[in-house]
Amino acid sequence: MSNFEKVEAFGQLPQARFGHTITYIAKGKAILFGGATGDTGKYSITGDTFSFDMQSKQWKRKRVVQGTAPSPRAAHSAVCVDINQIVIYGGATGGGSLASDDLYLLDLRSNDDLGQWTVVPVVGTTPGRRYGHTLTFTKPFLIVFGGNTGQEPVNDCWCVNVEKSPITWVRLECKSEQPLARVYHSASICTNGSANGMVVAFGGRSNDQQALNDAWGLRRHRDGRWDWVKAPYKIDKEQPVGRYQHTTLFVYSMLVVIGGRTGNVGETLTIDVYDTETSEWSKFNSIQRFRHSSWLVDTSIFVYGGFELDSPNIPTDIISKINLNRLLLPSETLTNKLAQYQHAQRNVSPQSLSPQMTPISPDTQASPLNSSLIQKKPGQTAQNTQKQQKPFAQNQTDKSQFKFINQAVVAEESRDSKAPNRKPRVPQSAQENNIAHLFISTLLQPKTFINISENAKFLFQAQHILMLCDQAEAVLKEQPMVLRCKAPIKIFGDIHGQYSDLMRFFDLWGSPFVDGKDSDIEAFDYLFLGDFVDRGNHSLETICLLLALKVRFPESIHLIRGNHEDKWINNGFGFSEECAQRLGEDPNDEDSVFARVNRLFEWLPLAAIVEDKIICLHGGIGSQLNYVAEIENLQRPLEVIHEVTTPEQQLVVDILWSDPTDTDQDFGIQPNIIRDPAGTGNIVKFGPDRVINFLIKNNLSLIIRAHECVMDGFERFAGGQLLTVFSATDYCGRHKNAGAVLILKRNLEIVPKLIYPQNLNAHNWIEDEEALKKRPPTPPRWKNQGQRRSYD
Repeated sequence: MSNFEKVEAFGQLPQARFGHTITYIAKGKAILFGGATGDTGKYSITGDTFSFDMQSKQWKRKRVVQGTAPSPRAAHSAVCVDINQIVIYGGATGGGSLASDDLYLLDLRSNDDLGQWTVVPVVGTTPGRRYGHTLTFTKPFLIVFGGNTGQEPVNDCWCVNVEKSPITWVRLECKSEQPLARVYHSASICTNGSANGMVVAFGGRSNDQQALNDAWGLRRHRDGRWDWVKAPYKIDKEQPVGRYQHTTLFVYSMLVVIGGRTGNVGETLTIDVYDTETSEWSKFNSIQRFRHSSWLVDTSIFVYGGFELDSPNIPTDIISKINLNRLLLPSETLTNKLAQYQHAQRNVSPQSLSPQMTPISPDTQASPLNSSLIQKKPGQTAQNTQKQQKPFAQNQTDKSQFKFINQAVVAEESRDSKAPNRKPRVPQSAQENNIAHLFISTLLQPKTFINISENAKFLFQAQHILMLCDQAEAVLKEQPMVLRCKAPIKIFGDIHGQYSDLMRFFDLWGSPFVDGKDSDIEAFDYLFLGDFVDRGNHSLETICLLLALKVRFPESIHLIRGNHEDKWINNGFGFSEECAQRLGEDPNDEDSVFARVNRLFEWLPLAAIVEDKIICLHGGIGSQLNYVAEIENLQRPLEVIHEVTTPEQQLVVDILWSDPTDTDQDFGIQPNIIRDPAGTGNIVKFGPDRVINFLIKNNLSLIIRAHECVMDGFERFAGGQLLTVFSATDYCGRHKNAGAVLILKRNLEIVPKLIYPQNLNAHNWIEDEEALKKRPPTPPRWKNQGQRRSYD
């Protein structure tokens, strides 16, 4: 079966053309604007607008009912800025003349058959008239790069922030090395991996008429600086052919280059694919087209118009479809990346993926798309205009989608129902209720305990803790091994006895109980992913508060087991020593608090599934876990066996101890040398292919896990289909990492909320160097570990 096929089109067919633009605007439609018709000896410049319906394969001419349309033009640029809205800039009008430097907005939201053109009011200097340039949109910035001013090719770069009024073009003064001046190049936005969010420009024709083969990434730093980075190519691998009048599209972290010309008459070109993660190029058979346009839908690239190699003077009106599944089949690496992309597309709306999940301060507010671009319609108020212009991702209600957003705003949402995790319980006695309430009212005081002293006296007696454990264990026994939870929910990673951090989270981002009254527990569930104890100085406060909250709110507070909820581990990493010193007990006594808490730990669930789409567990899926049912079939009380002899024992170790591999390029099952220095093979790392296969088998969309210190408090893996969250700051006083909680809102937006280390010089139970050599903290998982070679 061929990688390429002709798409039969119907309806009001546009004339064959070249130098046009086609912009995919969602709702299964692509918008064609402008271009030149006729042959290169006698052509006409057009300014007509057509839509192409991807499902019906129908072309339809768009009628403009309001505003002034752009003048006819070719070699211009267009980009989608929101659902059913595109912006057009520049171009040539024929006879050596250039189109104006106005920025035009086409709004197609009101009716599929009608459109409204608006000239966007701009203040100050513009990029000027040009053609053969690129226009990209990385929210909230429109970016123009290069092109020809009518005198010569240029390499200047301009941006405008569409969310900031007044709309003002700003020339980017980059201090780094910059690309050569060029025209007829391409540019597109990388959507995944280490180059995520970058504008990547490729190829073009230089001042001396040479076809270029270089790629450059334009990035914006957090301090507002912009710079260019030249993409590295491996000299011992395939190199791209220099070309111009081509197109490029990003599919995940893969830059796909289609068609173009080399300057050598009749030279055929391959489709070249650049993997931004490995810095390697791959070549595949291609259709031969230049001065065309292309767009991506799922795993197919559509190419329309332009010139074919065997008829370089007469444009075509053919739509060709490139099947990426078949095209990339010779490359196992690229095929795996495409599988990741496919899985992500089934669960995440492309418009909802921000280039980065950037933490913001508590008082930062979300900024809607500025109304300078989105004009009011007759009869609209400012209020309903703002409602109309909300980003597409925020309008989705499909529960099968989860979304990452970069604004941390807690939604006040009421709860409709609770997940059915337990059988009806006999009402507790007043004494039992009083114990849980007493722990909560005493310990849940964020302002008081944010700076809790290392040597603070524990405020409860052993008998109170034992009574609390009895109550909490009774709740746990009635709930399943795999919990079923609903959104909205707050998801915490490892706390490790750092009670001050837990109080800071409650103080900054909301608490389930405040001043003797229920607080946001009515709006949010809470899910804690294990490792409540060890390392930090206040494991007793941490575990007692969480157990008391579990007793008080059994269907809203969810605790799952971590690898430190294990007597063989917490006997040596701080919890045992803390119980001995602060309670004056012998941890080896069967009646001790230490022993009683560890018996309770054996009843903790191992996983939770949120909204039937997201699985949460402590460590990972390791080598043995294939189906959720395998976790459900495990029996409690469950003792963790470290000298594994059965598949069931290995399954438990996988869930509690395994980690993702270091990068998205490390596939399969690999040794976990840090956690398994003896090389038993029981503790492993699992690759992105394992993540994708597990999610597909279980009809899930995302894995959220803890277990590893990550420097930003959260980190993506497997193209965003696995998230690691870690809530303890400055882990073991050595890593200076942030802590995070993930807020999963009712519409399945995931918002990370961060806290940073305090300068309190806090100590841990394991302090001396000899003890640390025996029980060192696991090294942090560095962001983009092993991937920085691509663009950084």
